[in-house]
Amino acid sequence: MKPSGNTILMTGGGSGIGAALAHRLHDAGNTVIVAGRRQEALDKVAEGRANIHAMTLDVENAADVEDFAARVIAAHPGLNVLFNNAGIMRFETLTSRRDLSDAEATIVTNVLGPIRVTNALIDHLTAQPDAVIVNVTSGLAFVPLVDAPTYCATKAAIHSYTLSLRDALQGKVEVIELAPPGVQTTLTPGQEKRSMYQPLDDFADEVMRLFAAQPTPDEILVERVRGFRNAERDGKFAETMQQLNDFARKARAEAEA
Repeated sequence: MKPSGNTILMTGGGSGIGAALAHRLHDAGNTVIVAGRRQEALDKVAEGRANIHAMTLDVENAADVEDFAARVIAAHPGLNVLFNNAGIMRFETLTSRRDLSDAEATIVTNVLGPIRVTNALIDHLTAQPDAVIVNVTSGLAFVPLVDAPTYCATKAAIHSYTLSLRDALQGKVEVIELAPPGVQTTLTPGQEKRSMYQPLDDFADEVMRLFAAQPTPDEILVERVRGFRNAERDGKFAETMQQLNDFARKARAEAEA
């Protein structure tokens, strides 16, 4: 991915990782379109930056995705980079019968969302020079958090989908996976204050340094996520999963006390 001169679409650009990367990508000399459901949040991200543009998008709605794709191509015909960043995370209990609405919403947003957006834009992107698709997964794609099973499964699914996409688009579109660790954002309640998570600015700065490498790596992995990504390869999967989930359960119990 070239470092500047791109026109970049950032889904889930109204907050968290999407907003932080949108600012840095803009300041590096790119035009950025931030997309999401909340116009007010998008406008706040774009405020003071002439080349950040806000457009509403609901990735849960298939018809809206198709309409959005037509609108964004018409408004920004130079669009050549897609960041599939929009996502939600819900905690779930697996030990008894439950309502599955959270699981269903997570699958629609985290799996169908990027598939739909990619599909709606693929003909345009394959015709652009220096085209790139970045799929945002998670360290939890590789070592699951038991309390968020559907979220972890969706991120594992997009990791697999990215591998297929990269092979299919070889020579046409560069396909990159960005797998964050736990980052201080509002993805889950109170996450932005959890000291064991990576501060958002530190994460975004490290990501930008990794993107600056030429050629850009197929996987963007900050140092904090490498233990998760390589746990199985290094023979540490069971140990890492146990440590992750013991720590998470302790932290949630303390928060609820």
